[in-house]
Amino acid sequence: MRITAKADYAVRAAAELAAAQPAGKHVKGEVLARAQGIPQNFLENILTELRRAGIVRTRRGAEGGYQLARPAKEVTVADVLRAVEGPLAAVQGVQPQDLSYGGAARNLPEVWVALRASLRGVLEHVTLADLASGRLPSAVTSRTRDPDAWSRR
Repeated sequence: MRITAKADYAVRAAAELAAAQPAGKHVKGEVLARAQGIPQNFLENILTELRRAGIVRTRRGAEGGYQLARPAKEVTVADVLRAVEGPLAAVQGVQPQDLSYGGAARNLPEVWVALRASLRGVLEHVTLADLASGRLPSAVTSRTRDPDAWSRR
């Protein structure tokens, strides 16, 4: 699976908003961009998509900026990724359960569905609050303890 720059930037910006949530302040786009080293124009477009998805809200003016629209503990990494990239696992734009292949590839849709389930097993269980606090769920950290998880292939 490839994580695009857009998806990476979206999650990083959302994590910054989660970290700012307890203070109740809006965060300016340029502050978010600087904090995460994200090109500001690109980030503004991403934040617009997150706003359309109901993940962030905006306020204009001197005290304006961006805030999470819901508590950080209610927004998962999967929510953010879907907002900017669409479904977690699609094959040529088609949901895995809607695929049908013949011959030697007839069972391949099951592989794609299993892949999606694995992605969900991580991404739907990590919230923005988890990221902001630095305390990831044990189901995630246990997967990273296997040295093989860190090897390149």
